Amino acid sequence: MAAWDILVDRKDLRRIEMRPAPDPAPLGEGEARLEVERFALTANNITYGIIGDSFGYWKFFPAADGLGRIPVWGFAKVVESRAAEIPVGLRLFGYLPMSTHFTARLTKGRHGYVDAATHRAELPPTYNAYAEAPADALDDHRALLRPLFMTSWLLDDLLSDDANVASLVLSSASSKTAMGLASLARKRGVEVIGLTSPGNADKLAQFGLYDRVVTYDQLDSLSAKAPASYVDFAGNPQVTRAAHTALGDGLTRSLIVGVTHWKDGGAAGDLPGPTPTLFFAPDQIRKRAAEWGAGELDARFDTALRGFVAEADWLSLTHHTGPDALMAAYADVLEGRARPDEGHIIRPV
Repeated sequence: MAAWDILVDRKDLRRIEMRPAPDPAPLGEGEARLEVERFALTANNITYGIIGDSFGYWKFFPAADGLGRIPVWGFAKVVESRAAEIPVGLRLFGYLPMSTHFTARLTKGRHGYVDAATHRAELPPTYNAYAEAPADALDDHRALLRPLFMTSWLLDDLLSDDANVASLVLSSASSKTAMGLASLARKRGVEVIGLTSPGNADKLAQFGLYDRVVTYDQLDSLSAKAPASYVDFAGNPQVTRAAHTALGDGLTRSLIVGVTHWKDGGAAGDLPGPTPTLFFAPDQIRKRAAEWGAGELDARFDTALRGFVAEADWLSLTHHTGPDALMAAYADVLEGRARPDEGHIIRPV
């Protein structure tokens, strides 16, 4: 098939184009060429673009001329290899570009495969790891939810260390990551309140994931059991300030996770209550892998993910094929038009 890349302007994420990929260079020793099979597209990927410079997300799949290749999560198959222990036909799950193909310097480790390319050496190892992925009936759900629900699960793991927390307040409550955290936290007996736009409130309330759903225009009346933790998936400074103010002394912790409301981004400035701290999932992965071992961490997560999928009867998957359909789906996700009960699965061809 004709190879192509989807490129975006790193300074203006609305500017997106498909370009034919250049003829591939011959593989060097230790390199493998992979064909992208499918991947999910979510607000999480938009976050990668928004904070790509500060967190290095543009560095994973470099592009020229001020353009970038936004990373996504999904499945790819090795179609050519000059790397030891990397056979043609090997199917992997991991970090991919929005492209038909990419080249990696894969090495086999104790717990899967790693892209050991020089330009990725100083980037977080979580994103350089690729897991062997035989076909599974849940592959579409894994592409969509594995990275998002992994963040949900790690957040819940972190928050569960504080047994005194009585409630969680989650912004951008219609995001898949927030919904995953809500599901897990409520099973621990924690009250969970979701903040969302008026247009999403009724549908979100029907999912049964939140004890209460509060719209952003109702924040003046927001209340929660104390002590409360605020988890910010929106990145909207006005919402953060309003939540901190309404929760008052009952708010004891504030975490920053995402920036789904990217058009409203910016620092919230001096806030009442606790200073927000950034949650970086790879740090929690490293902590638990050291304590539990990588195999046990993966097993616990897989059990939790399959349980969440089994209960998520509200979730529907929408499939898109080809670059034009991908760019249309990207525009919907970027502009916040994607429905909370919808997941976008992309196949390049």
